[in-house]
Amino acid sequence: MIVKWVLAAGVVVLVPFVWGTDRVTLQSERTVYTVECVNGAWAGNRCSGQLSAAARYRYRALKNRGEVLFWVLGSPEPSAKLSQCVIQDGRNWTCPAGPEAAKSITLALVKGQPVHNVAWPTRPFYSVSKLNWTLLKLGLKLSQSADTA
Repeated sequence: MIVKWVLAAGVVVLVPFVWGTDRVTLQSERTVYTVECVNGAWAGNRCSGQLSAAARYRYRALKNRGEVLFWVLGSPEPSAKLSQCVIQDGRNWTCPAGPEAAKSITLALVKGQPVHNVAWPTRPFYSVSKLNWTLLKLGLKLSQSADTA
């Protein structure tokens, strides 16, 4: 009986942790949670105004085709595609700039994190963890800083 309680407690602790860190994803997908600085300006990755949850970009790596599909969750904007990509897995890939690069926020993921490069023709972005984004969406804020700039 005590083993069941220990296992149940472990699940109660582990499931929110796995969900919050976005460690388990399906179909070689990765979601990047972006934020915006409302009534303020960015200084590095710090917002002088109010940090607010913004768009979520979902990337799906298709290794056998050398393509990365991406779209903005909840947006009427159609999905787009990056081609001629070098794909290790869904969390590690890089693509050259192509016709649809301007619709994306990055052309590469390394260890599941979007790479920021001002020389790329991509949209500027600031991102936070899934947990931080969800809390911001609920009106709670942990900090005024983004994880990546």
